[in-house]
Amino acid sequence: MDILIDSLPDYAKDLRLNYSSLVRNNTELTKQQLWGTVVASAIATRTAPLTAAAVAEAAKHLSGTELDAAKAAAAIMGMNNIYYRFHHLSSNEKYATLPAKLRMNVLRSHGVDHNDFELWSLAVSAINGCGKCVDSHENVVRSKGVSEETIAAVIRVCSVIHAIGPVLEEIATASAPELATV
Repeated sequence: MDILIDSLPDYAKDLRLNYSSLVRNNTELTKQQLWGTVVASAIATRTAPLTAAAVAEAAKHLSGTELDAAKAAAAIMGMNNIYYRFHHLSSNEKYATLPAKLRMNVLRSHGVDHNDFELWSLAVSAINGCGKCVDSHENVVRSKGVSEETIAAVIRVCSVIHAIGPVLEEIATASAPELATV
């Protein structure tokens, strides 16, 4: 992950600096909160090199169960964010009264600290722009004693990870412009 971050171009210097202060020199989050956020956020960017680097680095800091839970948060929120964002965007209030009929068993069987899983779900929801899910997950962790400072730290990390994705896509496109038209 460090090689990938250090190779970001000068126009993304702020991303390198923010990654360094928020991830390399993290003082606000537990190791599990931090690396779970990095993994879930990287997956949400849909940028293969970033996801691969994040998962490889996180495997040095997380157990297999913790790593799988972060991946599960990204997976389940990928589905839920679409479903609940539709509720939010539609003016038809009936949709909110209908059962979701979507399996979400991992919300109870992830095997990690409940607040950490909720924080990862919140990060992915912020990336995916689902206001309903952001509000729901933020309320859950706040009701369980997680501070606004911790929540803001998670959101800062996910915002930097998310911003790295398009930079990597631009680099790939610049190095192989013929692929941009495919």
